[in-house]
Amino acid sequence: MSDVLKILAAQLNPVVGDIDGNAALARDTLKTGADEGADLVVFAEMFILGYPPEDLVLKPSAVELCMKAVETLARDAADGPSFVIGAPWREDGKLFNSILFCRNGAIEARYDKQELPNYGVFDEQRLFDRGESPACIIEVKGAKLALAICEDVWFDRVPNAAKAAGAELLVIPNGSPWRRSIHAERAGAFDRWSRLGLPYIFINQVGGQDELVFDGGSYATNSIHAERCGLVGQFETGTAVVEFDLESRKLRLPDAGCELDPDGWHMEYRAATLALGDYVNKNRFPGVVLGMSGGIDSALTAAIAVDALGPDRVWCVMMPSRYTSSESLEDAKKCAEALGVRYDIINIAPGVGAMDEMLADLFAGRESDTTEENIQSRLRGLTLMALSNKFGHMVVTTGNKSEMAVGYATLYGDMCGGYNALKDFYKTEVFELSRWRNANLPKGALGPSGEVIPERIITKPPSAELREDQKDEDSLPSYDDLDDILRGLVDAEEDIDDIVGRGHDEATVRRIEHLLYIAEYKRRQAPPGVKVGGKNFGRDRRYPITNRFRDD
Repeated sequence: MSDVLKILAAQLNPVVGDIDGNAALARDTLKTGADEGADLVVFAEMFILGYPPEDLVLKPSAVELCMKAVETLARDAADGPSFVIGAPWREDGKLFNSILFCRNGAIEARYDKQELPNYGVFDEQRLFDRGESPACIIEVKGAKLALAICEDVWFDRVPNAAKAAGAELLVIPNGSPWRRSIHAERAGAFDRWSRLGLPYIFINQVGGQDELVFDGGSYATNSIHAERCGLVGQFETGTAVVEFDLESRKLRLPDAGCELDPDGWHMEYRAATLALGDYVNKNRFPGVVLGMSGGIDSALTAAIAVDALGPDRVWCVMMPSRYTSSESLEDAKKCAEALGVRYDIINIAPGVGAMDEMLADLFAGRESDTTEENIQSRLRGLTLMALSNKFGHMVVTTGNKSEMAVGYATLYGDMCGGYNALKDFYKTEVFELSRWRNANLPKGALGPSGEVIPERIITKPPSAELREDQKDEDSLPSYDDLDDILRGLVDAEEDIDDIVGRGHDEATVRRIEHLLYIAEYKRRQAPPGVKVGGKNFGRDRRYPITNRFRDD
């Protein structure tokens, strides 16, 4: 058997800002690499500080501590395998997104990221300086390895330079966030330079970081994305040894390859679960509390929370008013029992009565309207925040993307909380995801199998139940129509004429556009939520609050 270069791919979950903790995680992984007989261990982009660090890299002390951490790690691992690790690096007044090659107790080489993404959720051009050399070749066990970082391989300039410099294998640490189209996007980008015939290893981090979630999905290939071999899995942490044959100068992969999981509801559910779980755990909350209304949004949110944290860390509270139906009371209780969570009922009617009495003189002679509806919602938010303050649980909000788009959510009411697992799911997707969860137990889920969301919750007409016989479709088009209009306005930035051309009523489209724009101030005050689609409300879509534009 020919000699091989053994590379340990480390698909891990660093915590942004936890420099000591991330360094300790790297140190433990280097020990694993030594036990596995690895010649080289590869960590993800910006591993020491965590990715994305955002403006944390503008803090000089943070960068200095990262640089010292890498130098210390290199010294401590002098007798172990060589390694490549990501960190911010400052030199000659410039700040770089870098990866460091460490061997024999010292930093032997540094590669600075060339392509700095400045679109969507990324703003690296305002943080980092561009690297000056597109090719960095290191030799390990006689093999010539080129280093690149994430966005560098979405274009062919860096791979071309690596090949021209004699690279035999391209090693690519990544901080590449997941979204439902990511596999197709990566394939389309990386295959642009597959003509080079350059084997490469893609090492990505995993885990939730505020609005982003990283799938890992690390793989190895002998140059063609379609023939990639998944190494650890998606939305999982772990390590895997990849062998580079020093005779054939190819990666040793199974003949048929090993495909990564395809996209689908199972991936979207796991993304939402991991994102919520990491947000709660990394911010050290003991658990979550949420309002259980008997509707589909709160039921799905509760299921995601249970699968992420376990039933013992999820607290569901039903807060009925005079308009809460008996069906909602029954459905909320049945859902909570199916999930195995703590369930309490707190009647807000006395609070509503107190508010009515307090405002009676000022409101005299005026008809009831959304003011009274919002009082109910805000009393529920106040109640949940009181529980959060007293017991430490983080409040999870339950609104979906359709509601957030048109402003059908109450500031300081149902928008009150620390995180929203459904923020980037349209209402029609909430229905689909609920049906999928009832039929499937996601990998790694901590909740029960079977029907955890009662069927009636899925089939009954959605209602906020803030007035008599209220239904969502009293004031909105059907969710099938609404979501198609919103995908056009939000995700695709389509003109009104394009959306009307698909068969929608023009007056309705213009009304939805108006609602979308005037609700921007609410979305600016909304809690974060995981990005799953092409354009989320938050890091992706940055519209002005004061805005008179309408597509005329």
